[in-house]
Amino acid sequence: MSGNIDLEALCHEKGLRITEQRRIIARVISESEDHPDVETLYDRASKIDSGISIATVYRTVRLFEEAGILDRHDFGDGRSRYEAAPEAHHDHLIDVETGKVIEFVDPELEALQKVIAERLGFRLVDHRMELYGVAIDRKRD
Repeated sequence: MSGNIDLEALCHEKGLRITEQRRIIARVISESEDHPDVETLYDRASKIDSGISIATVYRTVRLFEEAGILDRHDFGDGRSRYEAAPEAHHDHLIDVETGKVIEFVDPELEALQKVIAERLGFRLVDHRMELYGVAIDRKRD
């Protein structure tokens, strides 16, 4: 579900000035199929332009997040991870042994969340769900 959003176009829509280094960082994020942290983004971006500093990546990620075009996640490993703000809602299942993040959508779960909110006297306006687990079929040593 990640990896197909054109962050550069979103920057233009939001009126953000797009420097060449921001363009590269936006492209790296847009092309990511995972949820990279800043260090991973820096590694990928600096392979394209060795002049990009980690400070530039931090500033750009913060700018994109404040503009609402980048989502930050904390999947329990102590690192902030990022993805382009999705066009469609999805949830995450995190394998606590490997750190792998699986994105999923479940219409029944979405409907149940609305029912629960209404039962408690609320109209659901947004939510974020992160499930943590271990693979059932993984061989144990």
